Amino acid sequence: MSLIRRASFYSLLCSSAFMLFSQSALAQAGMPQAGMPQPGAAQPGAAQTGGLSRTMVGKADVSVPGREAVVAKVEVAPGSRAGRHTHPGDEISYISEGEVDLLIDGQPPRTLKAGESFVVPAGVIHDAHNASNGTVKLIGVYVVEKGKPLATPAP
Repeated sequence: MSLIRRASFYSLLCSSAFMLFSQSALAQAGMPQAGMPQPGAAQPGAAQTGGLSRTMVGKADVSVPGREAVVAKVEVAPGSRAGRHTHPGDEISYISEGEVDLLIDGQPPRTLKAGESFVVPAGVIHDAHNASNGTVKLIGVYVVEKGKPLATPAP
């Protein structure tokens, strides 16, 4: 990956993290955020299926035409699976709490713990299993095509 592409990637990741944490701080202070989805509010593309919940906390245009960054809080309930699915862009996630088994088609299964991260390329089928007794919490940053659903179930 070229230096410029790496710098753009890390800039996007840092900007997304800043957006997430500033959103959280403003919400805790009870301040309104113009143009930002409210945490916990029903959002287009937010998933609430079985043991998976995905709450959008921010969305912004990126430097790639036709794409946007979506930041979401994701939780996988104890003993649940996210379900096989894809995204219309890259997923970059950080596990903030718990332990999850990540299954990405074409790769060996990986067990990830709090403090670790992963990347799933656009269109790649993947799933997450929470075999523990606690909820897995992660922050997902999705750089996706505008106008497409954030996630699509896969066979």
